[in-house]
Amino acid sequence: MRKTTGDFEIQNLGEPKIPSPLTVGYFKSDDERVLCDINIGLHKELPSKPLKSMSLEVAGPRHIIYFEPQKVKAAVVSCGGLCPGINDVIRALVMELHFRYGVRNIIGVKYGLQGLIPRYGHDFLELTPEVVKDIQDLGGSILSSSRGNQNISEMVDALERMNINLFFVIGGDGTMQAAQLITAEIARRKLKIGVIGIPKTIDNDLVLIQKSFGFDTAISEAVKTIQCAHVEAKGAPMGIGLVKLMGRQSGHIAASAALAQGDANFVLIPEEPFDLEGDKGFLRHLERRLGARNHAVIIVAEGAGQNLFSRKGTVKRDASGNIRLNDIGVFLKEKIEEHFSKKKMEINLKYIDPSYIIRSVPANASDSILCGVMAQYAVHAGMAGKTGMLVGLVNDAYVHLPFLAVAAQRKMIDPKGNIWMLVLESTGQPLSMKN
Repeated sequence: MRKTTGDFEIQNLGEPKIPSPLTVGYFKSDDERVLCDINIGLHKELPSKPLKSMSLEVAGPRHIIYFEPQKVKAAVVSCGGLCPGINDVIRALVMELHFRYGVRNIIGVKYGLQGLIPRYGHDFLELTPEVVKDIQDLGGSILSSSRGNQNISEMVDALERMNINLFFVIGGDGTMQAAQLITAEIARRKLKIGVIGIPKTIDNDLVLIQKSFGFDTAISEAVKTIQCAHVEAKGAPMGIGLVKLMGRQSGHIAASAALAQGDANFVLIPEEPFDLEGDKGFLRHLERRLGARNHAVIIVAEGAGQNLFSRKGTVKRDASGNIRLNDIGVFLKEKIEEHFSKKKMEINLKYIDPSYIIRSVPANASDSILCGVMAQYAVHAGMAGKTGMLVGLVNDAYVHLPFLAVAAQRKMIDPKGNIWMLVLESTGQPLSMKN
């Protein structure tokens, strides 16, 4: 990090000395920077000091590059959960490397970072324009994916053994942390391997990043589900449509989908705890809503309401180290049915969880554009000798960010901010459902 307040320094493998083969005329300089006043929008219980006047290195092609294109061997990996747009990124990386820079040796690492560990026995996939030409029309990842920590030294051994020069990593905050450790081990060994990240999180909760790919598609698909839930709710007396959407630690998808559709009467997110019982609790407000309008639509983010569960014994975690969440969707369904049964009030509740459908569809046009641009800028950065960084959209500018800048904490919805106030206006739900 530079000594100048708010400046993020980007690592370089060495001094670039090779003229770029690109013929485009929009070359950028490392001295060209973007000044951004960034308000992260953290949760009210977390440190809330906004970052002011941060100077960020502009993304884009450099006139002088570090690597000789004909000698470059590149590798691409996708990690973590599936997300719309991964194939768009893979395709754009290959097309940019092959046609713009003349790189002919590109391999895909199968099944995430496991693919670098010999004992798993995963084959590599040669990536050529012919292989990737139509993959943007497919959901998922042609490289597949995996979760879980792998041995950093073994992974760098594999990169060194395969003579990799550029390693492109597609993933979320956990993946970016792993990429930073890989970068540090490469530096310790004094190897000339560039590690470049393309941020992926369908929840759109990477700190500093304005928008991550897959988010727009997730909202579009979630809206279709909310429409169905609304139809179901209105189609029967005392009808309730309950939809669970992605959002482990933040409610960006739930909030944005509610604003996009306008049919939701309650939106429950991780950033805003709520009570079930009591005069100010959720169930009482739901009862009032049904009494007034005879139907209701509820959207709940998967990480909402975790305070309602009692945790006994050891906290369980998944392969990526994330705390295993209790299923708030099924829990709410059962509590709602139990509540109205005790009151001898008949309801018709339809519960819909479209999470795996949403994350498995191809990217929409907006996300495809974002994927293509970030992949192109990632290739430019890698060929220029950058490392230990990712490409991100920050305040409408594409910039270079160190891995650690986005892996430190999550981007949350501010319960007192504009987005949440708009959600409350749209739904008509109370400011708080805490007693």
